[in-house]
Amino acid sequence: MNNKNNYAVIMAGGIGSRFWPMSTTEFPKQFHDMLGAGESLLQKTFRRFQKIIPTENILISTNSKYKNLVLEQLPDISENQLLLEPVMRNTAPCVAYAAHKISTLNPNAVMVVAPSDHWIEDEKEFIKNIITAFNACANKDILMTLGIQPNHPNTGYGYIQYDKSDENPIKKVLKFTEKPNLEIAKKFLKEGNYLWNAGIFIWSTKSILKAYQHFLPQMETLFNKGKSVYNTNFEDDFINEEYPKAENISIDFGIMEKADNVYVLPVDFGWNDLGTWSSLYDKLPKDKDENAVVNAQTIFRNSTNNIVRTQKGKKVVIQGLNNYIIVEKDDVLLIFPKNQEQDIKEIATQANEKFK
Repeated sequence: MNNKNNYAVIMAGGIGSRFWPMSTTEFPKQFHDMLGAGESLLQKTFRRFQKIIPTENILISTNSKYKNLVLEQLPDISENQLLLEPVMRNTAPCVAYAAHKISTLNPNAVMVVAPSDHWIEDEKEFIKNIITAFNACANKDILMTLGIQPNHPNTGYGYIQYDKSDENPIKKVLKFTEKPNLEIAKKFLKEGNYLWNAGIFIWSTKSILKAYQHFLPQMETLFNKGKSVYNTNFEDDFINEEYPKAENISIDFGIMEKADNVYVLPVDFGWNDLGTWSSLYDKLPKDKDENAVVNAQTIFRNSTNNIVRTQKGKKVVIQGLNNYIIVEKDDVLLIFPKNQEQDIKEIATQANEKFK
């Protein structure tokens, strides 16, 4: 049964420049069918939440320039379910806006905030975890996050340390750590009470607005001024005028790292943040030589561990390439060593300047 007090805010405003040339400012990765599965990442995330949250209670937070893309991909939603940001200001302003808008609709609301572009293997387990968190946050003044059980010392994620002595399934958080180096990541894994921070948060609107009053009072005052216009025709005027004045700060840094009522539920539902071509490669089926292909028809000769992504049906022949990313989109072709993919963001900027 979908509880009418449960809400979701799906964050779909990023540009995903590490997925260039597939992901561009005009058409970012969350709107692409990255895995060739028939649905975009945003559509997949939306359907997942529809299983436990009434459709009208699912809000999409995105940049105002993606308004039509969202409405096109999610025909089930109305314009009032869009949180359109006139400028990019990180996650704290966007969550403040969402919490105020939801709170004026339903003062007893509990909300989950989640990225639109993550991969979740075991959806049943994910839904079970979200329900557990909703129930906890409906009854207590706590701020919750889901922490992913790490299976290797990853240096690309932030970590959450919880209290080892806490016997409850939901653990008290001791501290958040930004992305560590390899030595520290190995140490975290050994200690056994560190989890990956997936950026999935759950709280009641009452609890999160109280935290804003305490830790980001100026931001709270700014969005509180709109109380009379949220969910009316004047909401967009107010947001266009006031939103750019909000501080550019993340919810992690602005609130979660400072509050003392933060709890984590350790989870394991086959999570991947799909942040890079390599993380996408990990999720795709491979042939006997560990090559992964989306859309293309391929002949591989003496080639291993590559990822190839093209327009549908493109015929591609590759000989003697190992560990490469080969991506074709419209008039752009990228051929790039997998172990240097951290440079793709920089290359995208360079390419935009050179090729306009």
